Amino acid sequence: MSTRESIILLAEKLVKEKGFNAFSFHDIAATIGIKTASIHYHFPTKADLGVAVLEQQKTRLYQMQESVQDKGVLAKLEAFFSIYNNLPRENMVCMVGSLATDFNAIDPKVQENLSEFADLVLQWLTDILQEGKRENIFHFTTPTKVKAVQIASSMVGVVQLQRLVNEDDNFFKKVKDNIIKELKAK
Repeated sequence: MSTRESIILLAEKLVKEKGFNAFSFHDIAATIGIKTASIHYHFPTKADLGVAVLEQQKTRLYQMQESVQDKGVLAKLEAFFSIYNNLPRENMVCMVGSLATDFNAIDPKVQENLSEFADLVLQWLTDILQEGKRENIFHFTTPTKVKAVQIASSMVGVVQLQRLVNEDDNFFKKVKDNIIKELKAK
């Protein structure tokens, strides 16, 4: 793995653990064992690093979508949920949830990329829900985009609340299973 990739991966982890404004280039340099000048070589500003992290998130999302494009709607929904699966166990929150709390305090370039990423996530979920309705697998009366926002908000919220409440590891699974159950209920 290149130095650039290592920096991006660590920055992603730190954003999900602490938030964008809670770490510095010095923190990254000390963890990786490089000089901050090496980070500045790849990312002149922290905003440039934030944009790179979000670009990586978009790439992963596209790869995930592609990996399930020929699968059934329930497999696609499970792929969507996989974005959040391990976060509670790792004491992290999702990228959108973490950066959204810092939204007014982050560089406009990062804001723009975060909004684009959130739109991509919501559009993918909306497409999954529309497909499920067309195939008569999902049964809900709420407008599809609103339902997508409800589900995405639940996922963002459950991983954040998991940090605050003493609930077993199945807390996320219980919420996820309930969402699927409600989608399938006639």
